[in-house]
Amino acid sequence: MLGAFVRAFRTPDLRRKLLFTIGIMVLFRVGSFLPTPGVSYPNVQTCIEQSQGNDLLGLVNLFSGGALLQLSVFALGIMPYITASIIVQLLRVVIPRFEELHREGQSGTAKLTQYTRYLTIGLAILQSTTIITVARSGQLFSGCTVDVIPNDSWQTLLIMVITMTAGTGLIMWLGELITERGVGNGMSLLIFTSIAASFPGAMWSIAGGDNGVSKFIVVMAIVVLVIALVVFVEQSQRRVPVQYAKRMVGRRMYGGSSTYIPIKINMAGVIPVIFASSLLAVPGLLAQFGDPAAGWVQWVSRYLASPSAPLHLAIYVVLIIFFCYFYTAITFNPDEVADNMKKYGGFIPGIRAGRPTAEYLDYVISRITAPGSVYLAIVALIPTIAFIVLGVGSNIPFGGASILIVVGVGLETVKQIESQLQQRHYEGFLR
Repeated sequence: MLGAFVRAFRTPDLRRKLLFTIGIMVLFRVGSFLPTPGVSYPNVQTCIEQSQGNDLLGLVNLFSGGALLQLSVFALGIMPYITASIIVQLLRVVIPRFEELHREGQSGTAKLTQYTRYLTIGLAILQSTTIITVARSGQLFSGCTVDVIPNDSWQTLLIMVITMTAGTGLIMWLGELITERGVGNGMSLLIFTSIAASFPGAMWSIAGGDNGVSKFIVVMAIVVLVIALVVFVEQSQRRVPVQYAKRMVGRRMYGGSSTYIPIKINMAGVIPVIFASSLLAVPGLLAQFGDPAAGWVQWVSRYLASPSAPLHLAIYVVLIIFFCYFYTAITFNPDEVADNMKKYGGFIPGIRAGRPTAEYLDYVISRITAPGSVYLAIVALIPTIAFIVLGVGSNIPFGGASILIVVGVGLETVKQIESQLQQRHYEGFLR
């Protein structure tokens, strides 16, 4: 693999793409440490040392590479864009106009992308306002004795909101630049950069604690096993054979070829884990605004908000399985696939074209999603349970969501580099 990377850098145009991608990733990390105007950087560092932050913001902080708790220019990270993309995909089911744009091809997709950008800016304004409000109230760093925003005049707060929103817009633009001029999907690579940036600090904190060396070895073994499981399942697919009938167009013969429909075991990706984590954060968020002495607040904090609570873990698994089926049903439409196959003279051997084909594809999707949802729940739970038992903390960036994203983005990027190498008559990564 190292030799393949060397050959990639020896190819001039591919080397330019790789260096451009690396440069954007470095710029993204630099922006994660630039403090927002109005924020006292020394006080932020003091608060980080005094408290462990707000667990409700842990997922957003993970996707921002730690920039959220730093209250930096890129504090929101890529999360507003991810949320906007998911909302636009879900609205395709509710708004017929969005579904028509999706079917129009490239022009319709460009329009949906524009809607996603507008929604991203709107969400960035909302989230930046919320984060600044939480920081002013002292709930961002529980137990901190200093103010992270010394001057809380409306002019300062407005500048902070504008800066964080502009940072999100800049991140969105950088991701699109990587997609157009670099290698791989830009948004995915920025998420990969954010999560991977948290690994060294987490490993250092584990190695520096009690029984650090033994815990470090156990954690690394668990991470390697989970990565191997993720690679094995993410590369697995059910191939539904498709045969195209021969047809004459003018004097030329078309069709007569055989292909297949690749159906992945985990078609929903990491989206169900993100949905489940977001919903489970709602009860804890409501409890933050209640009386700490109230019975319902204590019950929510003990049984729902705590990541190690059995009820929390059980609801987490149920939500992951539900959203696996829900998101797969939205993204894969058997009727649409069957209609396209019928339009071009394709059929599944032994299955009639049209409605029977759609029913067969729905049958296959339903059966293959069952083990895929269980696999996703296991991957999400194994690191969490193991790290709680080891006592190394449940908020370190080795959870199921982070491992799925890192491995998935890494595999996709390696495939793109390999395909470009093969186009230039070089050996790929696999010999």
